[in-house]
Amino acid sequence: MNYKLPHPIIATIPIISLIGLLAASIYLFGSDSLSGGSQTALIFGTAICVAISMTIYHVPWKHFEEQIIRTLGGISVTLFILLAVGMISGSWMISGVVPTLIYYGVQIMSPQFFLVSTCAICAIVSLLSGSSWTTIATIGVALMGIGDALGISEAWTAGAIISGAYFGDKMSPLSDTTILASSSVGTDLFTHIRYMLYTTTPTFFITLIIFLLAGIEDIAETELQVSQYTEGLSHTFNISAWTLIVPLLTGVLIAKRYPSLIILFVSAVMAGIVAIILQPHILTQIAGDESLTTTESITRGLAITYYGSTAIETGNTSLNELVSTGGMAGMLNTIWLILCAMCFGSVMVASHMIESLTRVIVGFARSRLRLVSSTVGTGLFLNLTTGDQFISIVLTADMYREAYHEQGYQPQLLSRTTEDAATVTSVLVPWNTCGMTQSTVLGVPTLTYLPYCFFNILSPLMTIFIAAIGWKIKQTTEKK
Repeated sequence: MNYKLPHPIIATIPIISLIGLLAASIYLFGSDSLSGGSQTALIFGTAICVAISMTIYHVPWKHFEEQIIRTLGGISVTLFILLAVGMISGSWMISGVVPTLIYYGVQIMSPQFFLVSTCAICAIVSLLSGSSWTTIATIGVALMGIGDALGISEAWTAGAIISGAYFGDKMSPLSDTTILASSSVGTDLFTHIRYMLYTTTPTFFITLIIFLLAGIEDIAETELQVSQYTEGLSHTFNISAWTLIVPLLTGVLIAKRYPSLIILFVSAVMAGIVAIILQPHILTQIAGDESLTTTESITRGLAITYYGSTAIETGNTSLNELVSTGGMAGMLNTIWLILCAMCFGSVMVASHMIESLTRVIVGFARSRLRLVSSTVGTGLFLNLTTGDQFISIVLTADMYREAYHEQGYQPQLLSRTTEDAATVTSVLVPWNTCGMTQSTVLGVPTLTYLPYCFFNILSPLMTIFIAAIGWKIKQTTEKK
């Protein structure tokens, strides 16, 4: 389609409007802004973009419609993964998997080394699974409970979990973002991974040191809190090593490289079976209908565990909050927000406003440092405006491919910079798919855990620093 590229100043209007609306939403609703206020802001931001494009640049509505359909079609599997995450969060808790991990974990793990251990464990699991989402939804939830029992701040714990999970996701050859970044640029997958070691290894090392130093100071009253948690869990749940069959078999599925959606669903089904065998009294309590037979009550309780909210009385207020779950229904606000964010990102792409703004940025990239810094800035900018890391990766790679080629740089420099910017920072944006999902799963607002996601914060800074000193960066050809 022939189109007129919007002026960069005009292209900033929807973005500035959205930022203002989101700020107003957060001011008015606080932490409840994700329950509707932010979605409303995104819809109005979308409307402003469409109105400007149709009025000033005569972009037909059908063009927006087609882009929205393409974008939403691309994230359809992601939405089902979110529902599966809701199923697994409920079933792993009620079946006793998470309570058992917490019960033994608080007695084994030292508060001083909890944060660094958490980061390392999540990094290993994510590296093997290739999925930060799967890691956070399973072992991450258990580690949040252990941290709570040890008296560790939930923001610090979430930061350690996310830092480790996104390190593994970024470096795993099984990761969809890693494959996407390398293929979008045309770089061999393992060449891309090896090249990322130059920025990722020092960043992760610094991250581990920060978490190690942060945990050195002992936490007061930890022993008392651990005792309260273990007592409450043992009186409420049937704590048994048999429940650990579920995470072990889940690990086998991960090793077999099954898709994330299949792994999460099968794991939720296995947890449901364990719940029927080991926790029938809890399922009956969840059912809440004394007129039903035992079988009917257990079946009803299991169904509610999968789709709805559950509340278990343990005798400890803090523990009650920890073991409560939201099921698939608990993910609906996140899905709603993702749909609204995708609509905004789609119309920004369809109107070519994103292209207009990034062309301005690319125009300043006339040196190695400026080129890499501009790529990082674009990745961050696209995470803020499109609301999805996959769109950010693809668009960043498309926009800068020719610029890197013209300046004679190897394509893996672009693929690495794209990952260092777009992949790891997506979880730091409250309305991005990653930020919304991890905030919902861990039960910690995005802006609360953001300052403690050291790996995610340092990664783009490290790639700029490496570009500044020129370490392992070569020009294969002369500048064109």
